[in-house]
Amino acid sequence: MTGRLYGVGLGPGDPELMTVKAARLIGEAEVIAYHCARHGRSIARSVAEPYLREGQVEERLVYPVTTETTDHPGGYEGAIADFYELSAKKLAEHLDAGRDVVLLCEGDPFFYGSYMYMHERLSGRFHAEVVPGVTSVSAAASVLGRPLVQRDEVLTVLPGTLPAPELARRLADTDAAAVLKLGRTFGSVREALAEAGKLDDAWYVERATWGQQRVEPFADVDPASVPYFSLALLPSPAYRSRVEGAPVEAPSHVDGGEVVVVGLGPAGPEWLTPEASAELAAADHIVGYGPYVARVPQRAGQQRHASGNRVEADRAVEALQLAASGAKVAVVSSGDPGVFAMASAVLEQVSAGHGSGVRVRIVPGVTAAQAAASRVGAPLGHDYCVLSLSDRLKPWEIIERRLDAAGAADLVLALYNPASRTRVTQLASAREVLLRHRAPETPVVVARDVGGPEEEIRVTTLGELDPSTVDMRCLLIVGSSKTVAEPGPDGTSIVWTPRTY
Repeated sequence: MTGRLYGVGLGPGDPELMTVKAARLIGEAEVIAYHCARHGRSIARSVAEPYLREGQVEERLVYPVTTETTDHPGGYEGAIADFYELSAKKLAEHLDAGRDVVLLCEGDPFFYGSYMYMHERLSGRFHAEVVPGVTSVSAAASVLGRPLVQRDEVLTVLPGTLPAPELARRLADTDAAAVLKLGRTFGSVREALAEAGKLDDAWYVERATWGQQRVEPFADVDPASVPYFSLALLPSPAYRSRVEGAPVEAPSHVDGGEVVVVGLGPAGPEWLTPEASAELAAADHIVGYGPYVARVPQRAGQQRHASGNRVEADRAVEALQLAASGAKVAVVSSGDPGVFAMASAVLEQVSAGHGSGVRVRIVPGVTAAQAAASRVGAPLGHDYCVLSLSDRLKPWEIIERRLDAAGAADLVLALYNPASRTRVTQLASAREVLLRHRAPETPVVVARDVGGPEEEIRVTTLGELDPSTVDMRCLLIVGSSKTVAEPGPDGTSIVWTPRTY
């Protein structure tokens, strides 16, 4: 009978914060395994020491590298991968011999823990059980004496190894945060906190619950004094506001706010107009659907408010409320904000009485239809109709009536929102409506993720269009009776609609 593997979380460092189950298993196990550097000392073992007993086998898993360089042909990653394989074999020998193994892990085994690499290699062969432990994040909040989050606040946990711009973006997008793995990353984490406008609210916590723990404002810390076992903590902003009297949001404008609805274009920064870029840089707040907010470059002190894809009205109200307090707010949309996007949503909420006295401006962007057309030539060169196939906000009967009218009028059509995971029949129905008026040979452009990393442009015909190959990230252009599709010199199709009729 084989032994059992236990990944035991030791908590943040104080042996008294270990769970009763963890202490029991450590005392009962035949083999105690732990990671350590080449000097042989192990923080995990020192935490578990009060619960060890004589006669236990101790299996040291010695890292081949920590911060130094390596001559392994696979570099650091190759050396560590080989180390994990060798460690798994050592533990497997004990388990095959019927000995139970407790692998010690600081904090929680599945929270940036080293145990997880043994679990993925051994849990398929042996019984493996994880004993959770108090994380360093919880310990840091306890020694700081401030709640992490409350009510509807969002907590984000980040590794300090992320690039500073990415850290800044994520820090600006959240209410509260913990940034782990400081040490040599301290400088970039400090830069990211400053860029996100949250440096003055951040705390530095080192070796929480240990005898030599250290807590101080992050901005005051000497970078040369920072070890690996430390973290940055942004506690609950609502708690800080109540206790310290600090405002959660401090708009820089006090003479009346403004909402600017900004079109980002269909993809990356190359599609952004200079006017739109200037408005984004000047805003105190960025409001929008999460993936679109993520495309906006972060500016120091700027607050970001990301939300889901189906809360346009709530998003508009939030922007108007922020502006009513005196702030300049940029509401972002992909493409052009006036085409199936946030401009209408904001103006609708203004008409409903929200944001009294708030100025609203619209800054245009390149539309998805324009971007898709440019990839194949000039299919929108004459009169055309823009139509959404989504029946979430209007009945399908209305959509079908408009498709029939546009087909009868011989207009080129740019079809937005052609399909989604829950809308799988509409495009096929639209195709049947248009075939009442168009020949099966009518050119159709299927443009997916234009300007993005997964861009794909296909030219087919109305008769051969397969709706199953179209998803929400596609835009379709259906030609008129005059639209031409011709082979170009590189073998791709050139599609254009003459200006004469």
